[in-house]
Amino acid sequence: MPPPLPASAEEPTRPRIAVMGAGSIGCHLGGHLVAAGHDVAFIGRPATLDVLRERGLTLSSSVRQPVHLAADRLTLSTTPGAAADADYVLVTVKTMGTQAAAKDLAAQLAPGAVVVSFQNGLHNPATLRAELPGHTVLAGMVPYNVVQPEPGTVHQGMPGRLMTEPDEALHAAIRTAGLAIEARTDMPAVQHAKLLMNLNNAINALSGLPLRDQLGQRSYRRCLALCQREALAAFRAAGVTPARLGPTSPGITPYVLGLPDAAFRRVAAASLRIDAHARSSMWEDLQRGRPTEIDTLQGEIVALATAHGRSAPASARLVALVHEAESTPRQWSGSELYAELRAAAH
Repeated sequence: MPPPLPASAEEPTRPRIAVMGAGSIGCHLGGHLVAAGHDVAFIGRPATLDVLRERGLTLSSSVRQPVHLAADRLTLSTTPGAAADADYVLVTVKTMGTQAAAKDLAAQLAPGAVVVSFQNGLHNPATLRAELPGHTVLAGMVPYNVVQPEPGTVHQGMPGRLMTEPDEALHAAIRTAGLAIEARTDMPAVQHAKLLMNLNNAINALSGLPLRDQLGQRSYRRCLALCQREALAAFRAAGVTPARLGPTSPGITPYVLGLPDAAFRRVAAASLRIDAHARSSMWEDLQRGRPTEIDTLQGEIVALATAHGRSAPASARLVALVHEAESTPRQWSGSELYAELRAAAH
């Protein structure tokens, strides 16, 4: 439930917010809220917070001017106790850290605190609800790319609109921060649509290219089309219909991806409205030697297909290739990667 309004004031009290996971998305969301005057506590790993203490936080974007927040404007903590007085907790940890984060929060959250999952994958809200039965948990979605081009800087590489289940006070706070947000009552369908989009993360990571350059090459797009066709077949078997989030419906997107480059640029110009800095978060993970979320992206498609008596061989091969790249990096050309996935699918 949203925080109560004061008995006598012209404007509602601004909610206290904690960000659980001070990585790229967490710093992007929390940083914009701080810039708008909100009380935000960032909870993260010591090494991450040390950078913020030294450099402060710079917010850059393809759609607005850069903003720098000096270190003394940031409330930083390595412990979940910093969320004890929060009205809202934005959970932005990677999927593999969700259950641990929820357990940590369970002992700290104030009654009535609302938890919001701004994470990739399908199951994070359910995991949070299972560990936090006394709290409202909202599913959320970040539709655009955010990376750290250098320590202490987070960059939004394309425009987009955040989405969560309805909550007027939360949405009002986020809008004051200059971020677009939309209330959705169909978040499971939205999450499945976002998963379709996120299947490109692995392809981008293995390409080694900026997103705009990678998506501009038909051979890489055909890799994504293979994965999306497997995902759509698995969704149909599971009785799931993904939401339409872009200019084309999910069902015809694989066809559009396979168009020659010139035709694709005409049909899907909005998909290429990405600046030169944008790359997938999985590329960033590989560059920094961190585990990736591949098991909750292509791995999710493999698991869903298997559960319904189907297979997803191209997705399974990409899971294996990304895990190999976690220990032995390799850059794949579009033609090499497409041939590898086609071979797996036949």
